[in-house]
Amino acid sequence: MKKVFLYISVLFFVACKDYNPVEITDKSYCPRAEWHKAASILMHTPGIELFDGVAHPTAGLFEHYFNVDSAAAEHRHYIEMLRANNIQVYTVEDILKQMDKDVLRSLAAQVLTYDVSELSQEDAEEVGEKYRQQTLKEMSREDLIRCLLLQPTIRLRKTELNTGYEAVYEHNSLMNLYFTRDQSITTPNGQVICKMNSTQRAPETRIIRACYEALGLTPIYEIEGDGRMEGGDYIPAGTVSFIGQGMRTNAEAIDQMLAHDVFGHDTVVVAKQHCRWQLEMHLDTYFNIIDKDLCTMVARRKNAPVGDPYYISADIYVRAPGEKDYRLEAEDVCFVDLLHQRGFTIIPIEEADELHYANNYLTIAPRHIMAVGGQSEGLQNALKAHNVTVEWVPLEQLICGYGAAHCMTQVMQRSN
Repeated sequence: MKKVFLYISVLFFVACKDYNPVEITDKSYCPRAEWHKAASILMHTPGIELFDGVAHPTAGLFEHYFNVDSAAAEHRHYIEMLRANNIQVYTVEDILKQMDKDVLRSLAAQVLTYDVSELSQEDAEEVGEKYRQQTLKEMSREDLIRCLLLQPTIRLRKTELNTGYEAVYEHNSLMNLYFTRDQSITTPNGQVICKMNSTQRAPETRIIRACYEALGLTPIYEIEGDGRMEGGDYIPAGTVSFIGQGMRTNAEAIDQMLAHDVFGHDTVVVAKQHCRWQLEMHLDTYFNIIDKDLCTMVARRKNAPVGDPYYISADIYVRAPGEKDYRLEAEDVCFVDLLHQRGFTIIPIEEADELHYANNYLTIAPRHIMAVGGQSEGLQNALKAHNVTVEWVPLEQLICGYGAAHCMTQVMQRSN
């Protein structure tokens, strides 16, 4: 089975260069545990769409300005490091480039907007919907992809000049798309499409769903209604699913996932965040897993007493093997105590390292992680003491977007 999977991965790597469609449909490799060896990952190297975000970082949901070209170079280097570990990396751009063009055009048609509200009915008919459809029909594959990433709105008005019309051009660029952890989660049962907490990020899920379908992976569920969920709040851990509830994921989304049997584990632990801080927006920003018995946690949260804003409480849902429905077994237990009871040793991450995204690493195999470079000597020694292999990734530009090595990856397949 593993040989078949590796053969498919090689085929897709070659196919991406030739833009020929290849599917990956073997769900036996869907991750059961964060520490299992990573086999395939979905990523997006940021491009032109990133500029609008750095031009006003706060509105772009970023920490502060960073260099677009340097950020893209860092991302490409990160992909090279992953591939050097025999991990197949699928990029959104490569998938879109080999996607059926009619599907791609249909996606672009949903985001290219002509605003003709200032025109007469006659003028609107001349340069309105028919004109838009004709333009989409003539667009190259590359421009259809740009359309998806920039989401342009063209506001038309009549002019007395010889040109006849003029326009104001606006973008609703998908500057956060490079955080491919957030738009979906991959459970042992398959992919679940999230519902983003912010309106401007909502269109990202449509692109990620299309990428999955192009790879032959049909998502098993999509969060709907008042549910809000982002992928950084989910971590699979062998016999248990950890799901964060806080800034970006709400109780309604978790209830939907429990009801629709998406987790693939008979125990689900809901880690509840009681403070709101952008740097710790997701579970993976303050808690992460290196191996079946080793994890990390921001020191302030690890040591927080009951009632402290940084204290983490947890609800535990269980079901008997073979059953569908979960029941609430325990409510508001101490998350740290629960981890100890499950056999985890917790490496604390001090504030200086946390501010440099030390906790947002990607585990690619047991005790083997990809982490943001530049961490303290104390943390480096702690990891060495627990026999952790660390590949330090230079991500100084990209982390200015409020995310790091874990946030930029969606691990679709792991080998047990």
